[in-house]
Amino acid sequence: MIGRLAWFAGLAVVAIITLGVQIDRESERNPALAQTVPGPFRSSAQTAIAGSAIVSDDAQSGLEEARKLVRRRPIPAEHLRILSQAQLEAGEVARGALTIQYAAQRGWRDGISQEAMLRFALQAGDMAEAARRYTALFLRRGTNDEQLETVGADILGDPGGRGRDTFAAIIVGSDRWHGRFLRRGARVLPPDAFLEVFEGIVASGGEFDCNALRYSDNILRSRGSLDNGVLTATIEERC
Repeated sequence: MIGRLAWFAGLAVVAIITLGVQIDRESERNPALAQTVPGPFRSSAQTAIAGSAIVSDDAQSGLEEARKLVRRRPIPAEHLRILSQAQLEAGEVARGALTIQYAAQRGWRDGISQEAMLRFALQAGDMAEAARRYTALFLRRGTNDEQLETVGADILGDPGGRGRDTFAAIIVGSDRWHGRFLRRGARVLPPDAFLEVFEGIVASGGEFDCNALRYSDNILRSRGSLDNGVLTATIEERC
């Protein structure tokens, strides 16, 4: 009898744990479920809870929830970024600035962290570091084109400057980014910066799709760049 009770009790515990874990996972798709997840099972749910607490009027509550998030899931860069936001809201400016640096180092796909580091680098006059952060934002699909165009003028506007040289070195050095550079770069980069980087890619032996080449040429012309030099020559030669 006692054995059967222990068996059913064990099954009940497993069922509770399974349900808690499933609701926690579902909360990643539906943040409204986050508050329904029991405290011990909050993993994905804690992200939504921390985010809501940060935008509330209670800065200390936001900070505590963000700390819980990082304790439970310390690896994702997004969680460190949330902690940084909470620290800044709570007046812990120095800690927040340090945390956002860790977040940016850990995850280049987290756009908010990269933008924060880009701003820090610009304020410090470190154009090479600003260009590295700009490149991370440029290669991230979710980054707004208008944002890239505005900031790109500050970082890449100087021919021969460290910002443009750093950006070019990263893009030219990895052929996996050439296609994205061709399509997005024509829209957001200063035209002369785009053509300079494109020339470097061509010199390195890069290959391009003819449709992408023509697309870039048309976009540059619509932005007022009528002499596209090496781009026009490449189209005539290869297409």
